[in-house]
Amino acid sequence: MVSLIVRRRGNICSIVSELSQGRAEHCPQPSAEDSLSRHIGIATASAVVIGSMVGSGIFTTSGFIARDVGSPARLIGLWVAGGLIALVGALCYGELGAAMPEAGGEYVYLREAYGTFVAYLSGWTSLFAGFSGAIAAAALAFVGYLHHFFPALNAGQLAGKGVALAVLWLLTAAHVTGVGPGGALQQILAVVTVAGMAAVIAVGLASGHGSTSNFSSVAPAQGSAFVALIFVLYTYSGWNAAAYLAGEIRKPSRTLPAALIAGTVVVTGLYLGMNAMYLYAMPVGAMSGVLAVADKAAVVLLGPMAGHFTAGLIALTLLASTSAMVLSGPRVYYAMARDGLFFRSVARVHPTLGTPARAMVLQAAWASLLIVFFGVFERLVLYTGFAVTVFTALAVASLIVLRVRRAGLARPFRVPAYPWLPAAYVAVSALIVGYTIINRPSEAILGILTVSAGAPFYFVGRFWEGSGTAQAAGLRP
Repeated sequence: MVSLIVRRRGNICSIVSELSQGRAEHCPQPSAEDSLSRHIGIATASAVVIGSMVGSGIFTTSGFIARDVGSPARLIGLWVAGGLIALVGALCYGELGAAMPEAGGEYVYLREAYGTFVAYLSGWTSLFAGFSGAIAAAALAFVGYLHHFFPALNAGQLAGKGVALAVLWLLTAAHVTGVGPGGALQQILAVVTVAGMAAVIAVGLASGHGSTSNFSSVAPAQGSAFVALIFVLYTYSGWNAAAYLAGEIRKPSRTLPAALIAGTVVVTGLYLGMNAMYLYAMPVGAMSGVLAVADKAAVVLLGPMAGHFTAGLIALTLLASTSAMVLSGPRVYYAMARDGLFFRSVARVHPTLGTPARAMVLQAAWASLLIVFFGVFERLVLYTGFAVTVFTALAVASLIVLRVRRAGLARPFRVPAYPWLPAAYVAVSALIVGYTIINRPSEAILGILTVSAGAPFYFVGRFWEGSGTAQAAGLRP
């Protein structure tokens, strides 16, 4: 299938070859021919948000949150709070993206508010682990859930890694061929995901095998509600995904904010529905500490065979999430290259496909190395999440900074209740960062080291730029 797509719409091998040649040959300033075209509508943009947000978290975290809070009201309240916080972030990114509709998402906002160094570190983190590591982890997790149907398939073994690589490169090929076919694929995955989750919720609540008395059950709280909120917010992450595609979205001043808001609202509704189903199936004490809470609830409400459907649904959400990240991540590296902060060849848009194909292949190649040589690296994604929280908070704060510094900037969409909503988002993020530094210092330190590792490359690149070596090497215009 991959070779069919590649032969018809472009050769991925030639892209890899051109990518490597771009390191040694001079690449001129990107022209209009190297600009992305605006072909993405609200359906694809919303599908990317939904795909990025919905992963395995909603199917696994509620049991641990129930253990920490011991109350159905607090459990539901935390998921409502998480949805509202994500919505505030989406509103802020909506204003920023509508005012600066460029590829790259927060990379662009950080660049405009704080300069290229902070923006570069954000992009470096995205390439090293933020996107690539998350893609590799999601692909391996997808194989892990396929194990339910194919017991011989193990994500930690060679065959499992082979399947993960095949999934990664099939999705990359689909998105390299253009935002048309790639967007259609993402829409299908999002629609099936939403429909599948909605069906489980509706059928489960209508089954009559649960009890509404479970909503008033109690159990001893064994943890912190604030820690539980951190896990909830992690499950909501991905609400900003459409912002990375702003340079390709039609009528971005309206479409981008609408997609961010619509995707976040849809996912919030699904998350609340899933938790209502869990509580209908069992009292909060029976949920406490259960990892496979979705599977347990489905079996209680729908019978033993429901576990197969739940495993398939989780696998589907992981596939949709991987696809969304494969599509959105490369726009960051493309934007960095356009600014001269990365290899100029990565900024090249494929002449017939109209996609940042080299950036997409670069990301897939690095994610492949992570799959093959690391295999299990959840901690990498965990501590990178600390850095992602910092950069996202800085991006939201940039809204306030740019309102002051660039008062004349056209803002087709404005955040309501400014500056209170962005300030509240930054305050919550600061609490999370502070908690992580105090209580999880190893993850915080590793996150800081990951970000800091990009600094030497930035300064070396700047030195080369000043000396003229970069131009000869094709790293600068």
